Amino acid sequence: MPRHDSDFRTPFRPPPLNGYLNSSVRTAVRAVVIDGGRILAVRLRDRDGDFHLLPGGGQKSGETMHDTLRRECMEELGVSIRIGEFLFVREYIGRNHDFSYRHANFHQVEVVFRCELEGASLLRMGSGRDMRQVGFDWLDLSTLGEQRFFPKVLADFVKDGEIVVPRHYLGDVN
Repeated sequence: MPRHDSDFRTPFRPPPLNGYLNSSVRTAVRAVVIDGGRILAVRLRDRDGDFHLLPGGGQKSGETMHDTLRRECMEELGVSIRIGEFLFVREYIGRNHDFSYRHANFHQVEVVFRCELEGASLLRMGSGRDMRQVGFDWLDLSTLGEQRFFPKVLADFVKDGEIVVPRHYLGDVN
């Protein structure tokens, strides 16, 4: 005779997933916006001065990557974007890079898309900017390697006023 759920005295408990559901890996989405040989970057400030990052940020639960990127660009730059082609994925394991003093236990996976601004003249500091954000700048691609810009590896991919990435997965790069 088959058993019924009511015959079981102990409720089912799935086996532990060894921290899988408590993962400390963060997912982020970033935009590469290029115009006239320049790349749009968010300017932030830390104890060493100003530095630049690609616009974008952390994905919230329930958001698609495109939704995240649209929200982040509105928060940081006050502008809507058109999302284009997928460019690359990079990992950032903080203890291995420049900000190890602050990011010793930080691990982020970033998905990067080529984007265009909708209404570039409306570009302004958004109302939901990051804590360290102090502005934004258009950086000349030809001098990107001389800037305090992250991910640094992008300077290696500048070709004829564009970013040309040779592979989709870049690994743990800064």
